[in-house]
Amino acid sequence: MFIAPISTQADSLLVQGKYNQLASLYEQAIADEPSVISHYWYLGLAYLLQAQEEAAQTTWLLAMAEAYDTEIERWTEELSQILDTEAQRQLEIENPQLSWLIRHHIREISPINIHNILYLIQLGIDLDKLTPEDFKNWQIIEILEQASTETLDLNLLTKVLKKILEFPLPEVLAFTEACFSHYTNCPLFFIESVMPIAVKLAYQADRPDFAVDLAKLCLKLNSEHPEALRHLSCFYSKVGNHEEAIKTAKHFFSNCVSPAWQIQASYLLLRALFSAGFWLDVEPITQRHKALLVEMLQNSEENPHSQINSHILTANFFLPYIEDQPKENRPLQNQISRIFQNNFQSANAHIVQLSWTNDRITTKKLKIGYVAHTLRSHSVGWLSRWIFQYYDREAFQTNLYLLYQSPEDHKWFREQVDCVRTYGAEPQAIVTQVKRDEIDILVDLDSLTLDTTCQVMALKPAPVQVTWLGWDASALPAIDYYIADPYVLPENAQDYYSETIWRLPHTYVAVDGFEVGTPTLRREHLEIPSNAVVYLSSQVGFKRHPDTVRLQMQILSQVPNSYFLVKGKADENTIREFFNKIAEDEGVNPDRLRFLSRDPSEFVHRANLGIADVVLDTYPYNGATTTLETLWMGIPLVTKVGQQFASRNSYTFMMNVGVTEGIAWTDEEYVEWGVKLGTDSALRQQVAWKLRQSRQTSPLWNAKQFTQEMEKAYKQMWQRYVEDQ
Repeated sequence: MFIAPISTQADSLLVQGKYNQLASLYEQAIADEPSVISHYWYLGLAYLLQAQEEAAQTTWLLAMAEAYDTEIERWTEELSQILDTEAQRQLEIENPQLSWLIRHHIREISPINIHNILYLIQLGIDLDKLTPEDFKNWQIIEILEQASTETLDLNLLTKVLKKILEFPLPEVLAFTEACFSHYTNCPLFFIESVMPIAVKLAYQADRPDFAVDLAKLCLKLNSEHPEALRHLSCFYSKVGNHEEAIKTAKHFFSNCVSPAWQIQASYLLLRALFSAGFWLDVEPITQRHKALLVEMLQNSEENPHSQINSHILTANFFLPYIEDQPKENRPLQNQISRIFQNNFQSANAHIVQLSWTNDRITTKKLKIGYVAHTLRSHSVGWLSRWIFQYYDREAFQTNLYLLYQSPEDHKWFREQVDCVRTYGAEPQAIVTQVKRDEIDILVDLDSLTLDTTCQVMALKPAPVQVTWLGWDASALPAIDYYIADPYVLPENAQDYYSETIWRLPHTYVAVDGFEVGTPTLRREHLEIPSNAVVYLSSQVGFKRHPDTVRLQMQILSQVPNSYFLVKGKADENTIREFFNKIAEDEGVNPDRLRFLSRDPSEFVHRANLGIADVVLDTYPYNGATTTLETLWMGIPLVTKVGQQFASRNSYTFMMNVGVTEGIAWTDEEYVEWGVKLGTDSALRQQVAWKLRQSRQTSPLWNAKQFTQEMEKAYKQMWQRYVEDQ
């Protein structure tokens, strides 16, 4: 009920929205009691509610003109309070536009009313009316800086701050800085409000630069806050400031005491180093990292409720880039994932206990859900799209549960599938929705590349759960199956995988091909002779293992008139120094190396592959999408095969296109194939011809057939589940 010193009749008219009658009522009240100043306030409000702004302002100004100097402040406060109450009421009855109008008039009457300005900002965002000019015109920053912390509604300020931070503008950063002084007595309140939004801005809105500024603000309040430091290092890497990323990670590690935090810190340091392509001193950091893991796991077996959280779950992420030791590293991951899942399920027991309501019959239309954060401008999106294009809509319903994606990111997918739902860091909400949707088989496309996805899968929202495509298996006990093929995992891999390995008959992924743009690279642009042999390696800094780079330089040293093109995401100066030093060590003139910037799009990248005669793969972490693109473009590839999933991607793809030339099992064979393909143009032409022919015959380029094989696997998985029950 509207609280004001007016009659019951006036109150009733206001609630009913009979503003014309309300105005008549107060016009008569003023005629009867001209000295009652509140009648003028309510009459002006009645006019304003009818959009008669000029009449409202005239009424209030005429009344104010009669005030003594000592009365002006009190009368202004009374009028502001009456208008504020009505603005709140209009918002409650879902009329934000009118609430916005009323608050604009409050600002004119009381321009330094900070709470009214905060409400205006909130309404402006909701109505999409707030502009950068408003910050200047309303003097928001100045008023906020001068506001008294003792009288400021901190909950309102925080609510507005969370909302306004969704817009990474310079004015918003200035607003956040102006808020800063009001949180000095409660720094965690500020940090825990700002950092989740900073993460969202960095990864969903692709504004890591803004996220850096927000994290640095948080650290001004608490210079050792672990979450702010942890994320800041990642933000720096994403924005390309690798030096600061490494520096922040080292600072984080120096302040960690417990093994759990030290593991997170060493993971961060490895991430920062690899993002830059900096491999010096990596080995001792890696050995220390593994020793910390072993120590923590030993303690965790004695204390199951130790600090194995989602950050520790991904601690092994970089080991496959460093070494090919699955028999040693997979059991470590199995142990970490098991303890994490037990802890996470215990903390979310109320969700885990929600039973499935799925019909347990084999003949029904199966509901397949896919959870991922990687469908936007990412390899997983390019490779998985075919299964959504070709799936049997009569036999399957397909739902997508997308993390950190905006509606524009999944427009194509929305047109292909039955349902698309988007989320932020809300694993519990996703789990609840998956159960409500009665998803029969939930497919994880992220694995250990995102902790939120792992949290979802750990709570077992679907009766059958599968990991496919995104990475190696997560080792969560809640995952039933890991999709592989006859080649991408060795025959004995089940010995060290906790999931059941489900091998498809040919390949674990297939595409109909790749869209190709117009090339922008020419040899003369790079000052490379037309008769030279051009080698290429296009990978991120993570994959530039020095031992493999050394083999690549040995190939170059044995092939006269050859050049090596290096392309990929990393710190340009670090990569250049790294390659040049190894080249000199192997007797190769660094002038034979060319360092290329990233192409403007994946389409141009594929077109530019044509400049290469031979592509040299990385090891122990092979190319995946880059290998598929190379083979599609008909370019010979040299790859070394290992034992882990990451070391066998190129192997399975080459076996599926029927090309064994270039497959090496040792360092010596890698160099031999590199030299042979570089010096034998006829052999290169023969391989290129095989690759072109494979477009018509290989299961690797038959996405429709592959989709049918996946669907057959889904049906068999579901039948096994029903029969086991």
